[in-house]
This record gives sequence, C-alpha cells and structure tokens, in this order.
Amino acid sequence: MYLHAGCQIAVSPDTKYFAVDWLGVEVTRATLGIIGMGSIGYKVAQRARAFNMRILYHNRNRRRKEEEEAVDAHYCAKMEDLLQQSDFVMLVVNLTPETHKLIGKKELGLMKPTATLINISRGAVIDQDALVEALQNKVIRAAALDVTYPEPLPRDHPLLNLNNVIITPHIGTATVQAIHMMAEEAIANMLAVLNDQPIPSEVFPK
Repeated sequence: MYLHAGCQIAVSPDTKYFAVDWLGVEVTRATLGIIGMGSIGYKVAQRARAFNMRILYHNRNRRRKEEEEAVDAHYCAKMEDLLQQSDFVMLVVNLTPETHKLIGKKELGLMKPTATLINISRGAVIDQDALVEALQNKVIRAAALDVTYPEPLPRDHPLLNLNNVIITPHIGTATVQAIHMMAEEAIANMLAVLNDQPIPSEVFPK
C-alpha cells in the first residue's frame, strides 16, 4: 500500500523530509494463503517460497505430495482455515458460478485484521460492496486488486477513494515478453488445428 503513496511523497513539491515511522509489513516469513492452486497459483507459490513464506493453499483438487513438498505448501481442505491463518490471501481462481462472490462479508470477517487481500483472478470473485465495507471498517488491513468489476470502475466508486487499497488496470500479464509468448502459443494452436495435429493448449469441458 505504501509504494504508490510513497512515490507521491518522494516527488511532491511539498515534501521537506521523509517520515521515519512510516512502516510497512514484512513479506518474509509471513503466511500466504493461495486460493486456487492451478498453474498460476503454483508459480506464485514458487516465488513466495523464495521469501521463506509459509504457504497454505485451498483448491478443488489437492496437489501431489511431491508438488507440495517442492514449495513447502500445506493443503487446507476448508477455505475458512486458510482465511483465518493467512497474512496475505491471494485469489487465483477462474470465474465460475461456484467462485462468483467467493469472498464476501463472512469470508472477510474470518481474515486477520492485519491481513491483505490480493486478487489477480477476476473482479466478480469478490463481493465488492462487502470489500468496501471491510476496508472502511478495518476488518482487514488492505487490498491489492489487479481486477475489478466492471473494468474500469465508475469514477465515483468508493474503492477509488480508500487509502488502504491499491488498484492496477488488469496488467498482471502486461509485459512485452508475456504478450509475445501468448501470441506464439495462440499461433501454435491454430497451426496444429490446420494441420490436424494435437492441440497444445486444448481445453476440455468438464
């Protein structure tokens, strides 16, 4: 939360000194709860492991033991257990009827008052009205959102006026390299179809 505000302080013409009591929260050795341990969630866990984070995860299907051990991740069969223990809760799920408003007033109330909610999935996975209320009343410490609903939010939306939320414009994959890889993968799939070959990224209905 301090990065954006800190940048503003650093460049403001009104700044005469930097406060010494302006403190953030350590990521190292904190508990990260990942909701949705698919390919992206697992890559998040790999990176979090480098910070010596304690990693909890909740998923429809439990990962293989060797995959858990590789990132020292601990499975929570109940999402509630993950919410209660985590310092950072990251949402990495697909938007489906089951995950629509997966995080609402009840779930936010289970989180630590010092916890941060991070959403890199889809905006509608969170009940935004409940999130506004939780942030206003300090039910949780903060939120970091790369996704909202709608996108962009109406300019008078209350989330835009809170100092304990940071919102980015759905830029989780917005790098030159990532866009090139996505384009190459799409082309490889099209060529496979045209040549009657197995489709590398085929999605099978469940």
